[in-house]
Amino acid sequence: MASELNINITIDVLESEEELTAQEKEALQVAQEAANDAYAPYSNFLVGASLLLEDGSIFRGSNQENAAYPSGLCAERTALFGMSAQYPNKKIKLLAVTARRLSEEKFLPAMPCGACRQVMSEYEHKQQEAIPVILQGPEGTFYRCHSVSDLLPLQFTKDHL
Repeated sequence: MASELNINITIDVLESEEELTAQEKEALQVAQEAANDAYAPYSNFLVGASLLLEDGSIFRGSNQENAAYPSGLCAERTALFGMSAQYPNKKIKLLAVTARRLSEEKFLPAMPCGACRQVMSEYEHKQQEAIPVILQGPEGTFYRCHSVSDLLPLQFTKDHL
């Protein structure tokens, strides 16, 4: 007989920037700056990500497109892979993601794709500590996830290999 698995996920919906902590604001600002530096000549969709590290430093990444699809890379993975290559043992305390269209100044909702969610979960599993995620939401709102597992509840990890 079938049984049910109930998964309860709580994501805070923040109505304005004033509800963000100082660290969340700073991480989002760095993510917005990173989005402005994205290389997105094909989609014109600029995405930025930032990682607040345990020492207080912030590492950033932006989406990088390529004419030879799918050779580009999303902002989240650019930030995570670059950070891990340079600081393999530092823990991530917060990840922020934001996006905008090249033709517009306002920032749009920014939700990580499935591949990015999988990579994010790998780093959360690696550090054995939750990584909170701040996402740009619609109409000036923000989403606060307390863990990557809020975005990818049934994770595939090295333990499944």
